[in-house]
Amino acid sequence: MLLANQLRYFGRRDSRFVFSVLNSSSFWSLSRIVASPPTPAISINERERRRLFSLSSASGMDASPTCSLVLSGKTAAENETAKLLKRNDTLKLPDDTEISVLLHSEKDKPLEENGFRIDLYLNALSTDTFGRFLIWSPRVPSTQDVISHNFSNLPLGAVCVADVQFKGRGRSKNLWESPPGCLMFSFTIQMEDGRTVPLLQYVISLAITEAIKDICDKEGLPYIDLKIKWPNDLYVNDLKVGGVLCTSTYRLKKFNVTAGIGLNVENDKPSTCLNEALTDLSSTPYKFRKEDILAFFFNKFERLYDVFINQGFRALEELYYQTWLHSGQRVVVQEKKEDQVVENVVTIQTFACFFIQGLTSSGYLLAIGDDNQMCELHPDGNSQSMLHALLFLHCSVHNPKHEFISKCSGYRYMILEG
Repeated sequence: MLLANQLRYFGRRDSRFVFSVLNSSSFWSLSRIVASPPTPAISINERERRRLFSLSSASGMDASPTCSLVLSGKTAAENETAKLLKRNDTLKLPDDTEISVLLHSEKDKPLEENGFRIDLYLNALSTDTFGRFLIWSPRVPSTQDVISHNFSNLPLGAVCVADVQFKGRGRSKNLWESPPGCLMFSFTIQMEDGRTVPLLQYVISLAITEAIKDICDKEGLPYIDLKIKWPNDLYVNDLKVGGVLCTSTYRLKKFNVTAGIGLNVENDKPSTCLNEALTDLSSTPYKFRKEDILAFFFNKFERLYDVFINQGFRALEELYYQTWLHSGQRVVVQEKKEDQVVENVVTIQTFACFFIQGLTSSGYLLAIGDDNQMCELHPDGNSQSMLHALLFLHCSVHNPKHEFISKCSGYRYMILEG
């Protein structure tokens, strides 16, 4: 079930709504519903946290609060930038987290043995701008923090990638533990037209799905069923394997955008991952490698981004719609009045059925009603509700022939018979 904090009839007064996705393929009972764990950012308990620290120490990673940052570049120009940043002690982290900065040529070999292989990544990279300056850390609070906190001192397209995150960023400032086996990275983008900034996450999501296809083509593999769930999640076989987060600040008439991506490549528990999806399709011993995915992502993103900036998102829409999950999905929109609350649950006033048609020019969902009335659907943004939204979307697509109401975080959701 998707959430909306606004449904705007064009030319009418704004109202507040919630909507759910419907289909009519099978049956679900409420007792079978379980919350899907966040992937690839997986919350872990204290025992697992200590195990990760132990693994970090065994692989040469420092389990102390000190964060190691290894700087590298595609060419001599980027490597000179790395030397300058180290010499001037430029890079900082929030909360005065202690860091140690190394050049790729200076690092101890054990540091990278079980981690991200920088040379493998750089050899596969063929961009002019994006991804050419690399910051790698075996363990970092958040790649998003590394990039956003040092944005003005980094070259355009600089990327930070980490093997382990312990304060990874999610929607609505959620923090997540991200274990080894996930590709977690953030990079810099600078944009001038604020109207295009909200659409950037769609270009990034599309670049990820297309990069995986490019790898499959190169290796002669079948395509895995990697799809985009609006607005910023990635799914394989109806299970979440990744997501995109973009944050921005406005300075000197430009939007400084930090784009963060998490993708579960190797962890088949507790849900699924890219390599498990590939194994289900093919007997090949080939496994997706994080280094290849990152390089192929930037190779594809740079081309798509150029089209996006020069021709607009409309030029990419057809390809985007081929990859997302929502074309023709039926939604039930439920209006709520915030001033009518009973036992902390907002009372549903009305509901109506709509069919998703695509995206509006501003990047929200475009839907049409039975009376041909067009509307624009916005995400709610409530993190706890979004977890349930993912749950209801997954369930209702497969089994809406059951009616029930669920209460969560001040809202009431209803999935009706399809």
